Amino acid sequence: MKILFDTDPGVDDAMALLFLHRHPAVRLLGVTTVFGNAEIELTTRNALYLCERFGIAAPVARGAALPLVRPPRGAAPDVHGDDGLGNLAGPVSTTRAADARPAHRLIIDVLRAHPGEVTLLAVGPLTNLALALAEEPAVAQLVRQVVVMGGAFGVDGQGGNVTPVAEANILSDPHAADAVFTAPWPVTVVGLDVTHRVLMDHAFFERLRDEGGAEGRFIWEASRHYVGFYARAVGVAGCYVHDSSAVAFALAPELFTTRAGPVRVVAEGIAIGQTIQRTAGRRYSQGEAWEAVPDQRVCTAVRADAVLELFRCTMAQGAAAAQWTSTAAT
Repeated sequence: MKILFDTDPGVDDAMALLFLHRHPAVRLLGVTTVFGNAEIELTTRNALYLCERFGIAAPVARGAALPLVRPPRGAAPDVHGDDGLGNLAGPVSTTRAADARPAHRLIIDVLRAHPGEVTLLAVGPLTNLALALAEEPAVAQLVRQVVVMGGAFGVDGQGGNVTPVAEANILSDPHAADAVFTAPWPVTVVGLDVTHRVLMDHAFFERLRDEGGAEGRFIWEASRHYVGFYARAVGVAGCYVHDSSAVAFALAPELFTTRAGPVRVVAEGIAIGQTIQRTAGRRYSQGEAWEAVPDQRVCTAVRADAVLELFRCTMAQGAAAAQWTSTAAT
């Protein structure tokens, strides 16, 4: 599976990147960065650092520093730490250089080079994707699928995590999100409706640390600050699995239930950032905003235990394979 990963690392983004890196069926064609969990300089540095540290060969391209229209929402050091990676001990630095192309241009080039083959997996604000569409609308016909971590659709009463109705990635650039969801490409949205049902608890992180090799130990270390935030702010013993749930959908969509219908994003006012899906085929007397909008898929249910097991087995088997290779080489 050819994947282009658009991300704002971020602790959970780092976990998702290592999940992709370790999975044997994934060919990672590029990593594009965007503002979000931290400023663009930090998210780009973190992506380069992770790729250098763990031998990820995919090019890394710096992306958007600001939303399309509204002022930036601000970073989240209380969630992800001052360095964006859980306040790791020691400086986070890298000698690796970013690709010369801006992120949206790398997206266009990769989709052109592999028409119909690439899953575009976006787990941050959707600004880079919107910029790619604006520069070259034809890319919508070149992608295999778009998988987005973001949004909240009210399934079983699920609201937002930044406002009562808005999820962080969508609120960070609602205009970009609306452009992505209304474009003529196939999008699946993996929102809080399912990610809040997948919880990595302390025992799970301990097992990752012990079984997951260098990546597992990194995830343990980086997650300490992140898990602490969840304990203080949400009162859960662990953390919800946001970005890695989107990876799991790309790898194993059978673990999720989806529903179809057009998706729009509220771009102004008290409900800014709210994601709304119209029932497929339903018409309204005053539905101009929904006309000529393609159906997209929204995740409504998940086999949470199976998602966690997919993540754990990927990390453990990857670590075992790396250990075998190292032993055989000596």
